[in-house]
Amino acid sequence: MKGFTLWFTGLPSSGKSTLARKVEEILLERGMKVEVLDGDVVRTNLSKGLGYSKEDRDANIKRIGFVCHLLTRNNVVAIGAAISPYREVRDYNRKLIGRFVEVYVKCPLEVLLERDTKGMYARALKGEIPNFTGVSDPYEEPLNPEIVVDTGKETAEESVAKIVRTLELMHYIPPAQDEKDYTPEEEQRIKGRLRDLGYL
Repeated sequence: MKGFTLWFTGLPSSGKSTLARKVEEILLERGMKVEVLDGDVVRTNLSKGLGYSKEDRDANIKRIGFVCHLLTRNNVVAIGAAISPYREVRDYNRKLIGRFVEVYVKCPLEVLLERDTKGMYARALKGEIPNFTGVSDPYEEPLNPEIVVDTGKETAEESVAKIVRTLELMHYIPPAQDEKDYTPEEEQRIKGRLRDLGYL
């Protein structure tokens, strides 16, 4: 199978890293080579020293995109999980990489506030954390992502099933031996989205 990049984008704490790791497990089980580039881990290693201005955020996302590009062209599945708040830079990475599947991890603010165990959103709403994406800094939703999951309404397993089935229908990953996880309605919704985007 050829390499590709699976790019998770969404607000802080929406579930990007959790879903990325669960998808990674499934792809490894199917014999694929996979690397996950988690936004927080990359910041510690590849992007140490960058701040949270728009320029620094863009530089960080372009660095992740470049590594994904190298992995993809060497037939590895690169999974990027980073807030990546700006549409222009996500589109830049799409153009650079080519085989690029965008997953918008959607989650309403009220659910994120409920999940906010570290109190980050609460502090941001009080003005204690500047440049916090979704509160004091913008997040630009993807216009035409290949996959939209709603972690405010779906279980992690439901979101992962939708992602994996979409990749199967795109012929990016080998099909599952057992497809009982997918309801006919969900199957039709996924196929409809891929038809609208010109994949089917």
